[in-house]
Amino acid sequence: MEFSKPLVKGKLIKRYKRFFTDIKIDNQIVTAHCPNTGSMYGLLDEGNEVYLLPNNDPKRKLKYGLEIIKTRKNLVGVNTHIANKITHHALKNNLIKELKGSDLIKPEVFFNKETRFDFLIEKNKQKSFLEVKNVTLFRDKKTAEFPDAVTERGSKHLLTLIDAIKKGFKAYLLFLVQIQNMEEFKIAKDIDINYYNNYLLAKKAGVNFLAYRCNISSKKIYIDKKLKIIDV
Repeated sequence: MEFSKPLVKGKLIKRYKRFFTDIKIDNQIVTAHCPNTGSMYGLLDEGNEVYLLPNNDPKRKLKYGLEIIKTRKNLVGVNTHIANKITHHALKNNLIKELKGSDLIKPEVFFNKETRFDFLIEKNKQKSFLEVKNVTLFRDKKTAEFPDAVTERGSKHLLTLIDAIKKGFKAYLLFLVQIQNMEEFKIAKDIDINYYNNYLLAKKAGVNFLAYRCNISSKKIYIDKKLKIIDV
């Protein structure tokens, strides 16, 4: 997935009220939209290098959107809204080997009245649901983790994927690691033990868990490597 415009480099001052970040660009301070409502654990140190996407839409009050943060020598894609775009690009271009050659790729499909999964995929008349989780947390040099805060919604998705299997669908959950240089992935059970327990239930029930790392630059982000998932 390519960015629509060249990104602008700056330095992070602070993030506040979830949706706002103050950024220093040269000698000017601008307020940029933060397209990530999560905790962004470990990413928000003052002075971190950031990359912003400019916009010229007169209807939008903020003229920049935060896309990438550089922390501990790694670029991290923080825009949760583009996670599905990155995944859709990967599905169409067969970058996820477990889901290659799909006959149908349909985004945002309701499974029931309460839950909508990110993708419905069909291959050889077998229908599968795919849910995508954006991963931005790392606490050592090589291991990405999810979640970065307690997520009741995430647990609900796991239990609903189990229900989908019972109704004849295949079920996949993709941990989309938007962090450079990661080599493995694990569930952050110290952050949300309930999510970890539901992950184990879902795995036992037949949910297929995948972790793929992105190649990240100021020009584009795309899936490039499968990561080993560690159960600890």
